[in-house]
Amino acid sequence: MIETPLKFQTPVVNLSKRAATDDAPWTVAAIEALMDLPFADLMFQAQTIHRQNFNPHEVEFATLLSVKTGGCPEDCAYCPQAARYDTGVEATKLMECDEVLAAAKAAKAAGATRFCMGAAWRAPKDRDIEKVAELIRTVKSLGLESCATLGMLEDKQAQALADAGLDYYNHNLDTSPEFYGDVITTRDYQDRLDTLVNVRGAGVKVCCGGIVGMGESRQQRAALIAQLANLSPYPESVPINHLVRVKGTPMADLAPLDPLEFVRTIAVARITMPTARVRLSAGRREMGDAVQAMCFMAGANSIFFGEKLLTTGNPDTDADLALVKRLGMHSRQVTTTA
Repeated sequence: MIETPLKFQTPVVNLSKRAATDDAPWTVAAIEALMDLPFADLMFQAQTIHRQNFNPHEVEFATLLSVKTGGCPEDCAYCPQAARYDTGVEATKLMECDEVLAAAKAAKAAGATRFCMGAAWRAPKDRDIEKVAELIRTVKSLGLESCATLGMLEDKQAQALADAGLDYYNHNLDTSPEFYGDVITTRDYQDRLDTLVNVRGAGVKVCCGGIVGMGESRQQRAALIAQLANLSPYPESVPINHLVRVKGTPMADLAPLDPLEFVRTIAVARITMPTARVRLSAGRREMGDAVQAMCFMAGANSIFFGEKLLTTGNPDTDADLALVKRLGMHSRQVTTTA
């Protein structure tokens, strides 16, 4: 006699705790409730939403190049590029176009479809914007999507980058408003939000996420996701970084975050921002293949691709290509206009 398998009903989080207004659809309590779900149920919901909006076998490869490294006046407690910390990172000048062109060509040849340029500024000067605009045009000439992260932007600076063809601007919120002061004191949370407004106003897409594993609570991680999900509209790209503990920074000796908690964060990002590209960013080298595979199951569909992220290590391209192949996935293909 063949027994009928037991049927389990997957719990769905009670969304009655969500805010009633259109401009704040997700409350911290609702996101915490998602995070508290049994792991399998959370993954099921995230994967279901992911499949409703994306090909689950596709992953975007983005390459990040530090075009101006170190010497930053900010005091971000996680960052090896802050001038006040002794991390061995030397300050450099802005790279020339031919150097960036060579790096972008190599990234494209390796399979990247988006090329992001990062500069360690608190806020660029107008003369810096003119130089970065030329770098953007250089990247766009290869048919790559372009992204830049340069610090705080004024509205006219954002417009100048848009006029040069910039597709995305990255400016992370980093953490929740409540925890922010424990991480950074040299700029306000509102400064970050103002930059996002200026970027949106120029017609540039937003890449905005945060860092987990900085000693924040689960509630504070939920509050970060709430901030991102309640942006109107929410970011097209959401990089979720796992803290890379760098010797010389104030966060060098923090205990690592439970890997499953990181996967939960990816899942709630997918559920609350269904059409965003959720990117596995810093910290992938420390995760290992199994945790990364779970993150893809939880709805991540973008990775930073290349041996280095600004100043910290990243899995090499061959390892990433091998992992994607083992998982039966493939890279995203895009068509852009130069």
